[in-house]
Amino acid sequence: MKKVTFTPKPIAGAGNRSPDQWVTERSHAEPSKRLTIDIPSDLHRTMKVQCAVRGERMADVVRELLEKHFAAGYEESGGAGGTDH
Repeated sequence: MKKVTFTPKPIAGAGNRSPDQWVTERSHAEPSKRLTIDIPSDLHRTMKVQCAVRGERMADVVRELLEKHFAAGYEESGGAGGTDH
């Protein structure tokens, strides 16, 4: 029987970090929660293509957008761009 091995998917910007460095950096990260949302297929496809072209991870892009949207002062300004949410 042929033995098949898989290599981990490379992550843009990972550089030459060893697995030990990755674990150490990850262990100091803020605790996280998983968020599941439904988005239109066309939006998902567009986002996936653009992230691949730019070498970004989709989760990182969503995190960045959420952080910008809920930045300090968000409540006082009435929301992003003054729109109702």
